[in-house]
Amino acid sequence: MRRAEAKPVVSADRAKDRNKDRATDRTKDRTSAAATANNGQGAGRKAWMTGLETRFEQGQANLNSSRSRLIRSIIENAEENYFLSSRALAKRYGVDKATIVRSVQMLGYERYAQFAADLRSHFVSRITPYTLMKAASRERRSVADHVEHSFEIEAHNLQALRSQVSADAVIRLAKRLNRARHITVVGSDFAASLSYLLAYGLVSLGYNADAPLGSAGNIQQKVNLLGPKDLLIAISFGRCLQVTVDAVLRARQNGVRTFGITDSDKTPIARFCDSYWTASIANPSFHGSYVAPIAAIDALFVACAHIQPHRSLSALRQKDRDSRSRYYSPLQEDNSKKRKNQKENEHGSKGPVDERHADESIPKEIQQQEN
Repeated sequence: MRRAEAKPVVSADRAKDRNKDRATDRTKDRTSAAATANNGQGAGRKAWMTGLETRFEQGQANLNSSRSRLIRSIIENAEENYFLSSRALAKRYGVDKATIVRSVQMLGYERYAQFAADLRSHFVSRITPYTLMKAASRERRSVADHVEHSFEIEAHNLQALRSQVSADAVIRLAKRLNRARHITVVGSDFAASLSYLLAYGLVSLGYNADAPLGSAGNIQQKVNLLGPKDLLIAISFGRCLQVTVDAVLRARQNGVRTFGITDSDKTPIARFCDSYWTASIANPSFHGSYVAPIAAIDALFVACAHIQPHRSLSALRQKDRDSRSRYYSPLQEDNSKKRKNQKENEHGSKGPVDERHADESIPKEIQQQEN
């Protein structure tokens, strides 16, 4: 009876301890989230982890040292492994196929195909210009083949965009832009060109939009001025740049609606924005391809222009009037050339003076003095 009575006491103590641990974990999560939202700084910030990295970190307790080194090496060299079968991967690392499969299962994957899919997603999200160029340089292609391959991928990106972003989705975003008091577009590094293009096009159609450039501090100050009636559009791809993600977090903290343009539903932009589009930037070059994102932006311009045609025409008419002096006009140059040619023709038409009529061109007074 004493043992039976003691068990509930021990169980209750454990339950209390678990509740305390859970409360502590929730407190840590809130603190970490607050530190992340606080201008993206804080000692508790962790690097953004992919799904595969998260599984690996959580499954460390189930892996011995040799399996842990194996999985870590596979992840760190994802660009060389993501396309390999389990047999080819085992041959590459000098182990048997069963070792690969069992190690993958210890991470929580039922099948190797699921692990391979996450490994590819990890490679895409962690890709850098160096790793991209390194992977492309190992392919046995001529320069012409690389160029043709680039064209093929661009066409594939556009086709994927049409299947992922519908016309209705474009119209919904255009209507949201109409309701926004102010639109701020944030993009950095290569994506800065996209943010400038989007903001400039919206202003041309009569929208109140801007694309802040410069330091992270300048962008954060611009975001601080936004309110619940405004809209923040964030553009970033892959692992996503810190300054862009911080702008989204700050905007959400201030109650600002956010929209993202990114290349996967697993990126930080897709996770933190209220809604988003995915447009692939895959390309064998040293940087991403912006063919699909630009096509998405152009489609948005079309929707915005035709949703409010009178406002668009008014803004474009005024821009046309203000910009006439900016365009090249050959009329002034042609007129000056014509005037110059006319003068030359006038002088040339007089020709040499005929000696027989020379006296007629001399005044009579001078002729009398000479005589």
